[in-house]
Amino acid sequence: MSYREIDAVVIGAGQAGLSTAYHLRRDGVGFVLLDHADGPGGAWRYRWDSLVLGRTHRIHDLPGMPLPPADPDTSASRVVAGYFGAYERRFELPVRRPVDVRSVRRGNDRLLVDTSAGGWAARAVVNATGTWERPYWPAYPGRASFTGRQLHTADYRSAEEFAGRHVVVVGGGASATQLLAEISLVTSTTWVTRRPPVFRDEPFGEDLGRAAVAEVDRRVRAGLPPGSVVSATGLVPDERVRAAMRRGALHRLPMFDRITPTGIAWDEPVEGRRELAADVILWCTGFRPVLSHLAPLRLREPGGGIRVENTRAVAEPRLFLVGYGPSASTIGANRAGRVAARGVRALLPAPATAAA
Repeated sequence: MSYREIDAVVIGAGQAGLSTAYHLRRDGVGFVLLDHADGPGGAWRYRWDSLVLGRTHRIHDLPGMPLPPADPDTSASRVVAGYFGAYERRFELPVRRPVDVRSVRRGNDRLLVDTSAGGWAARAVVNATGTWERPYWPAYPGRASFTGRQLHTADYRSAEEFAGRHVVVVGGGASATQLLAEISLVTSTTWVTRRPPVFRDEPFGEDLGRAAVAEVDRRVRAGLPPGSVVSATGLVPDERVRAAMRRGALHRLPMFDRITPTGIAWDEPVEGRRELAADVILWCTGFRPVLSHLAPLRLREPGGGIRVENTRAVAEPRLFLVGYGPSASTIGANRAGRVAARGVRALLPAPATAAA
């Protein structure tokens, strides 16, 4: 494969990738932005239609262009995809899609990026691939024997498809409670979690938010997997979730011990029973960072994560990770993009070339 030399390659055109691209463009860095999807919007373009703008955690503005006012009852996927697309056009960002990045490896003095659209030899690579394409499915005894349907949050489209079926929702995060609130309107449900959920009457304050992000940052600096912010901050239910609480739909049971062909089972009785029949198991069990293309760089620490400081991979200073660990939120991704772009610029030995 022949390689086109360039200052920087940004992988992923979600919030973190677009923020990084904005700052690289502003600083005159020559770069290309590679995106796996066939259109703008990042992971938002795949969210279910019932996730309307008013039910999302706040979507922070991208640098240099505010999110236009929109009806809170409009599908968030549609609003964000439109916003991201307009952003790419306004700042003339050099996005190439759909492009699959197959690997990033070390060359002599550059990082070699192998893709479905050819190769680039970059002085720096910014990885902004997020987590959406790597849903986490926990291993449980008997899972392969289940004769009903199993799906993950990433596969969810609408509650109506479950009408008449008993649905077990697994997971203690915001997605689990929101989907329970929807599905329980059309059919019977059971909610199971590993730990009792913590609901907050008011949004958590800045101190708690900073403490939670600081803990994720500590883990990333130590080379551990980032972990979950919501486990430290708790859940703030919206009105639909509160209504589900009043209906009794958010009655939580402890996590089952195994899956049977027709449902779930506990080793010790739960509310007087050991087994529960189910037609569907919906795994709202989160996501993991999409990093397999970085495997040739051998960045994994003994603790299972990648050591990152100020977005830079400690074991490979030409690689920056944005939207990873403490920058996995929309506001965190914006800040990380700015920091990563500054780091990329510092690596260049001479004024940057024009964008690809």
